[in-house]
Amino acid sequence: MGKRKVFAKTDISIPQVEHCLDTEGNVVILPEAIPPANTTVLFERNASRSRSFDFSRWYGAGIDAITYACQRQIERFLAGQEGACTNTTVASYCKGGLRHFLEYCTLRAMAFGRDLVLADVDRDLIDGYLGYLADTGWTTVSQKTVYVGTKPVLKALGQRGLIAVVESGDAATFPTNPFPNINRKAKGETALSKQERKALSVALRKALQPIWNDDVTVTGTLLGLAVLAVALHTGRNTTPLLEMDRSCLHPHPKDDTVFLVLWKRRGYNTSKVALRPDSDSVRLLESTPSVRTNIERLIRRVMHLTEPLQEEAPNDLKGRVWLFRSRAHKNIGQVTEVTAATLLEAISFLVAEHGLIDIDGKPLRINVSRLRKTFANRIFDLTNGDLASTAAALGNSVLVAERHYLKPDENARRNWKDMGEALAHELLTRSIGATYKETPMGRCADPINGQYAPKREGATCMNFMSCLRCKHYAVTPEDLFKLFSFYFRILAERSRMDKRRWAREYGHIPRLIDHYIVKEGLQRGIFKASAVEAARLRARTSPHPFWSVDLIDSLELSA
Repeated sequence: MGKRKVFAKTDISIPQVEHCLDTEGNVVILPEAIPPANTTVLFERNASRSRSFDFSRWYGAGIDAITYACQRQIERFLAGQEGACTNTTVASYCKGGLRHFLEYCTLRAMAFGRDLVLADVDRDLIDGYLGYLADTGWTTVSQKTVYVGTKPVLKALGQRGLIAVVESGDAATFPTNPFPNINRKAKGETALSKQERKALSVALRKALQPIWNDDVTVTGTLLGLAVLAVALHTGRNTTPLLEMDRSCLHPHPKDDTVFLVLWKRRGYNTSKVALRPDSDSVRLLESTPSVRTNIERLIRRVMHLTEPLQEEAPNDLKGRVWLFRSRAHKNIGQVTEVTAATLLEAISFLVAEHGLIDIDGKPLRINVSRLRKTFANRIFDLTNGDLASTAAALGNSVLVAERHYLKPDENARRNWKDMGEALAHELLTRSIGATYKETPMGRCADPINGQYAPKREGATCMNFMSCLRCKHYAVTPEDLFKLFSFYFRILAERSRMDKRRWAREYGHIPRLIDHYIVKEGLQRGIFKASAVEAARLRARTSPHPFWSVDLIDSLELSA
């Protein structure tokens, strides 16, 4: 008996491109399939404001085949084909990429005086598209955003054989690097300054007072302010925060502490932060960032207030935390969720109501991205520059945390240069050590009332990290061991941070010590070569205790 033939099953509900091949092997869309009966693609509820996209304007414009193929591919993405794309991602492909691409194709068809077909999608068309984006006057970052929203759709068509994609070589359909040095041009968000963060915290605390009242009316603005408070103190991203569910608080091994666990769509993973009680006396070692219990109380209060809305909520919103009754005329009284637009309204209210301004006197610009970067830089400062702990707190890799979240210290290079000039002056004038007292960094002329001293009665300056930019600091031949211990600690930092940033911000420090301090001292006869080499060897093998360990090894945040 012969082997039984097994026929593959095809899901006819999955959108297909009705096509055939011509004599040259090119894909030809069947005329009767264009335009489709429905030219509008509907998105389910997603993190963006887009709920639909209409392709009708590009049918009959000389690019029917390309428009039809793109529409069907978007429908396939929504059906779970060619990769797991979220509705938000697919919506961004349409609004942020395809509409610009189809507009360009329309202009190209008019210029050629003929209809464009799928065979026309080649390197020449892509180069023309990139030129079209460049002529819009948009920033390079914006141009790349549009291009990145177009390319996945075209690549998916290529994977299915609908367009011919050349993968490599000069004729590659998609250029290898159409936006060189884009990272240098992208500014990104900046963290709030210490004063701005404090002002925002005070404003949020006042604005959220009504949420604790028994007769409080839950509005989108009030919930939006609560989201901002959680974002400020936890550093979480926008979408995980907005999609927070009612099971987000999980037990923690320590008493009176819980985990806030959020789902990260893009990484298909969870992000967690420990919420713990107020404590100034007990220091806890945590592998995750910690914030005070008032954030947990705020979340539980919101859960309590929104519990009655769960039964009326649409199926895709059941179990969510941030729910309220809409006041919009078109859907007044209906249960809806806090969205990015709701956050914008809450931010506008907060800034106007409490007069929040930046250092330039302009209205303070607030968004969740800035709050996340503020959180990152605060962790970085509290851990005395521990990049690994900062990355763990953010839930990112060390490389991502370094490149995209930590703001460069604009004063660092100037401070180190000033330190070098001051030390060189001391060496040249042979005035080192006359009235200086020893410190872990060298010698200090005034540890009580110095430039960075606390200037309190009976308090001695312990701000050793500021010694190198303090005018009261000096180094003598006896201090070379301490100086070289610091020197090798700076070199060791290369393994803990991005090498490009190290070279940019710290790479000059060893050269400064070598060429402006040690070399000058040797030339002037202040240092002996044997003493320099002995101090260097000793510092390399057995550094000064102050520079051999981390100064801060615990992670504690205050609300």
